[in-house]
Amino acid sequence: MKITIVAGARPNFMKIAPITRAIRTYQEAGKNISFRLIYTGKQDDKSLDASLYSDLDMKKPDGYLDVEEHGQSEVAAAIMLAFEKELNEHPAQVVLVVDDLTSTMSCAIVAKKRGLKVAHLIAGTRSFDMNMPREVNRTIVDAISDYLFTAGMIANRNLNQEGMIPEYIYYVGNILIDTIRYNRKRLLQPVWFSSLGLKKNNYLLFTLNRHELLAQKPVLRDLIQTMIDKSEGMPIIAPLHPYVQNSIKSLKIKAPNFHILPSQSYLHFGFLVNEAKGIITDSGNIAEEATFLDVPCITLNSYAEHPETWRIGSNELVNESPDALSACMNTLMHGQWKHATLPDRWDGRTAERIVQIIINGELK
Repeated sequence: MKITIVAGARPNFMKIAPITRAIRTYQEAGKNISFRLIYTGKQDDKSLDASLYSDLDMKKPDGYLDVEEHGQSEVAAAIMLAFEKELNEHPAQVVLVVDDLTSTMSCAIVAKKRGLKVAHLIAGTRSFDMNMPREVNRTIVDAISDYLFTAGMIANRNLNQEGMIPEYIYYVGNILIDTIRYNRKRLLQPVWFSSLGLKKNNYLLFTLNRHELLAQKPVLRDLIQTMIDKSEGMPIIAPLHPYVQNSIKSLKIKAPNFHILPSQSYLHFGFLVNEAKGIITDSGNIAEEATFLDVPCITLNSYAEHPETWRIGSNELVNESPDALSACMNTLMHGQWKHATLPDRWDGRTAERIVQIIINGELK
């Protein structure tokens, strides 16, 4: 069996790495299975730091589609043409796509039109806001997939309510937890950690990526100022991409305990998550990691990709409300945060289940 695995952005690799390790395990057991890893961007993409693949214990992509970000329709068209050529040169039986990017949708459509099996990793996620491009992408991909790999029963319910074929839905668990469990003992303290005078469990970690929030300068200013005011002088570490740094620096907010830093490698960033007193973020992935690690997490969004993080985990959704953020910061700083309870199937065996299902599918 030949599988083509598609990555469209850096966060996809954290979810793909366990799949590649599981395939290696099955190969060593004598199973006839192989994979080709494709990145839809460029080989010199600056978001793919040099240590990423060694940090995740995975090989580099076998091929690159070399498509750069422009308009969504232009990107979709370019990816479809390039992926068609990729499959002509390197045939596959199954195409595995991740999450809800334009690249996810584009490659899924190409594969389906060629009569290939489409496997969607993290299926059934919904915001129920069709004005969000990612909601459009994930809905389309789920509708045409042959393997719908879900992380939780809420995702299963979403797919069932939309009339998906029940036999296509597989509740396999959260793939991101495979990566955290595998790497927890491999995390590395950044060299600058001590030079900033930081101590474990005595700093806050702040991350931001969402373009919609960055565009709302008054709202962003209020949120950051609230975070600083409620931090009680505790260091706030903010590893940010350059475009986020520029947006925040333009607000001219100054505080001696607010440290804006470059983006970190996977193992360094994982250390910062694991040792933080609390996290303020707009990332669903980080909220999942925080839930697993039992680190308090405040999410600057109105929904979570995996509702389990706020239903039974350590995550609180405050949307873009400074008042809600202030209340959560009070709870966090006074040590009154709830402790996480791990959701079902966050056991580190999701990739194993996925590969076994695909192998069994070939035998039917």
